[in-house]
Amino acid sequence: MAYVSKEDKKTLAPVIKKVLAEYGVKGTIKVNNHMTLVVTLRKVPAGLFTDEEIRNGVNVYHINTGFEGTAKKFLTALLAAMKGDKWFDKSDSMVDYFHTAWYNDIKIGAWDKSVEIV
Repeated sequence: MAYVSKEDKKTLAPVIKKVLAEYGVKGTIKVNNHMTLVVTLRKVPAGLFTDEEIRNGVNVYHINTGFEGTAKKFLTALLAAMKGDKWFDKSDSMVDYFHTAWYNDIKIGAWDKSVEIV
């Protein structure tokens, strides 16, 4: 059963914030339904993402095919920081068995407030 606690978030937050600062991005970190760690990107530097990438959003399972260049490096580093040392995935979709430490989600902006390009 996927579960991420507020303590896990506090442990992972410094590393996540370091990655955000390294690329000049500002974002928020939250836990959604005790099973998903969510990083919402609020301010990104101009040129990091294309308009199409912002529109399409981030699928954390397809970062390698959906992004290029610096955006791909940034999202890969961010996802690694979100997973930390405790994350695991022992899922087997062939037998409909899903067992992961927690789910990760990266959002570019929010439904009520789009991302700010600085």
